[in-house]
Amino acid sequence: MDGLQIFNVAPAIPDKLRFLDELSRNLWWSISFDAIELFRRIDRELWKSCKHNPVLFLSRLSQGRLEEMSTDVSFLAHLERVRRSYDASVLQPAEGRSPVYREKDVIAYFSAEFGIHESIPIYAGGLGLLAGDHLKAASNMGLPLVAVGLLYRRGYFRQYLNDDGWQQERFVDNEVQNMPLERAAGADGRPLFVSVPLPSGEMRAAVWKIRVGRIPLVLLDTNVPENSPALRDVTSKLYGGDQGTRLLQEILLGLGGMRALAAMGVVPSVCHMNEGHSAFISLERLAHMINDMKLDKKAALEVIPRTSVFTTHTSVPAGHDVFPPDMVTPYFRTLESRIHCTVSEILSLGRPAGAPESHGFSMTVFALRMAQHCNGVSRLHGGVARTMSAHLWPKRPESEIPITHITNGVHTPSWISPENAILFDRYLGPHWLTRPGDAGMGPQIENIPDEELWRAHELSRSRLIRECRELLVLQGMNRNAGQAEQELARSRLDPDILTIGFARRFATYKRANLLFSDPERFAKLLASSERPVQILFAGKSHPHDNPGKELIKQIVHITRNPKLQRRIVFIEDYDIDIARSLLQGVDVWLNTPRRPMEASGTSGMKAAVNGAVNVSILDGWWCEGYEPSRGWSIGKGEEYQDAAYQDYIESHALYNLLENEVVPLFYDRPNDNIPSEWVRMMKQSMKMAFTHFSSHRMVREYEERFYIPAIERGRELFAENCGEAAGLAAQRERLARHWKHIAIEKPKAHSDLAALQVGDFFKVSVLVQIGELKPDEVVVELYFGLLNSLNEISAGQRQQMLMTEEVGKGKYLFECRIDCQKTGRYGFTARVIPNGDEWTQNLPGYMVWA
Repeated sequence: MDGLQIFNVAPAIPDKLRFLDELSRNLWWSISFDAIELFRRIDRELWKSCKHNPVLFLSRLSQGRLEEMSTDVSFLAHLERVRRSYDASVLQPAEGRSPVYREKDVIAYFSAEFGIHESIPIYAGGLGLLAGDHLKAASNMGLPLVAVGLLYRRGYFRQYLNDDGWQQERFVDNEVQNMPLERAAGADGRPLFVSVPLPSGEMRAAVWKIRVGRIPLVLLDTNVPENSPALRDVTSKLYGGDQGTRLLQEILLGLGGMRALAAMGVVPSVCHMNEGHSAFISLERLAHMINDMKLDKKAALEVIPRTSVFTTHTSVPAGHDVFPPDMVTPYFRTLESRIHCTVSEILSLGRPAGAPESHGFSMTVFALRMAQHCNGVSRLHGGVARTMSAHLWPKRPESEIPITHITNGVHTPSWISPENAILFDRYLGPHWLTRPGDAGMGPQIENIPDEELWRAHELSRSRLIRECRELLVLQGMNRNAGQAEQELARSRLDPDILTIGFARRFATYKRANLLFSDPERFAKLLASSERPVQILFAGKSHPHDNPGKELIKQIVHITRNPKLQRRIVFIEDYDIDIARSLLQGVDVWLNTPRRPMEASGTSGMKAAVNGAVNVSILDGWWCEGYEPSRGWSIGKGEEYQDAAYQDYIESHALYNLLENEVVPLFYDRPNDNIPSEWVRMMKQSMKMAFTHFSSHRMVREYEERFYIPAIERGRELFAENCGEAAGLAAQRERLARHWKHIAIEKPKAHSDLAALQVGDFFKVSVLVQIGELKPDEVVVELYFGLLNSLNEISAGQRQQMLMTEEVGKGKYLFECRIDCQKTGRYGFTARVIPNGDEWTQNLPGYMVWA
């Protein structure tokens, strides 16, 4: 209709309730049970129909209801209590904040997705949920952190199944006017836009902000009139579109994200790349240091990696973005003049050394090249990541590949059930909300009476079953199901029997169908009249993953078996809200990945903190969490070459566990109908999750091991007009010129090695040719350790050797002593690496062996 003018009419919030508007626009409310209840008590049905979105909720409240609440003394007292908590948790400095931080220190955390709450649908799965929990913990701890992501106008797809159980995808426009967004402002106070250079011009993006407690989340949005329709769609869908769209998203996240921070007056001290999607931040940091800080390019390239953090989250090669050279070259060409690098130089940073020019540009390789502080997300995954990246550090022992691990954790208050929260308030005290990782919390869980914990869990399970029935009815209505099917949906599942949950992304390696390998045993397990079991499935498959969709279809067909249909269901359109209900209400959390393909997994942690017991393959985080007192392991951590044989062995192991241990223990109730041994396992599971797998512990590790050392190192490098950075650049040039001339002879032992005993020692010397380099520019090390059956050092140790003699013509003699402390069959050799800090000593290609 031509000439149409649009306007909105919102309720006039009474002055006494004005804080409700401020509260609705800071996602702190989503981790405060008191704040959630404050909104809910105003109108429970409206709160539910608004999908727990307070901005939408307040816009739909009647003026009369608001006026009524403004005179409700009880409600006003509740409002004041929440306001005081908000002031302490958001507006006041955090208790225990590190004194290391200075006024302008900023940690910039970049991620392609953030899963903070279901009302902000800019997430797809585990990566986003982990990022969301990272921000919440950082807020509780008072870290000077700012997060950067993209504002997806249509988010990730909504899932529905056709009559045959085949996944269908639909994208729904996010109602940004009903999200707690505010426009970021530039230095002039006007709404901020940033531009990113493209071969055909520029891509513009509006800059928005969402507040997550104390943490600002900056989001970029290309849906602006100045962009072409194609560019406006860049931030339309999360992980949508083709590879070209993905590249544009990652250019926007990296280059545009850094430019947005700069325009807001934020210069990060440290940049954290949560996966490789944001690796282009290093190019924009380089441009900033060269053009704005007037730093020499080579000196800047010494600063950037030492102040960068990179976390890799996947053990699957397909999960790492690799772009063809001809696709990225035009974009890199637009940057050449600003970063003083040729396209060829940029491409080389995203390839293994010696790779052909046709080799793709890997975002993971680029991130590893540009970050000193690199980690996987569990102990096992750290080893997998080192194996996957070993080719980038040729001749270096795999155990010394500079990728460590920081095991993921979960933000306990975001996932705990309301029933358990009441118990925690009563028996753990108020600090469990803000300091769940404290060691003292674990023993206090033992103080919760068994009966109270069990009754709270039964209430959570009953609530889960009620919500599942409602969702099943809705699913049927969406497919125009008949009356009989609708009636069946209202009676499916049982709130009083053992309930198993399996909910995650449906990728084939996660093996959602492992439990179906023996249909007869499976049916007997579910249909038992004395010890019945029910299982709830939920999850999405990637739109292009047809094998994953086949798994969903298989499960849906099984749910229609008349003999089993009351004991097995598939819940469509898995999101944070559904996940929360499942994790809070199930008795057992099942996880069956093909080891070692699960990088970490966090759903089992969230279930554990609610008292669920994990039954899982020893993969990801469960390798660290498992003990017989707190759950079950399927197998003993074996890895197989034959996938079919692995499935056969592990499916039978799973059946045996369920039939002989899990189900009997759940139904063993000698005292007042309470399964006392099961409750004991629940408590052990909760203690484990609280003390070892909280996001507060995780973020504290990032802070102590990465953030603070990087901030302090950055200060050193920028001190005295960047003198040390310039010196490191000069050192790198000398190493590049002269390293090829280094040679090291075979080390010699100055004792009889045939008759050594514990307590003996012997000296070792080695002659090293270092050419034009000086002895203090290199480190000569003796590398020794126990030998395996192939005469390879299996667990090497390194000991620095001291220069004892200058032989002449660039040759030097180095010596050290080996003490024989343990029996065994040992071997030793020697090597040369550059002298310097951790980054210098780990430079790829700078290790010479005897």
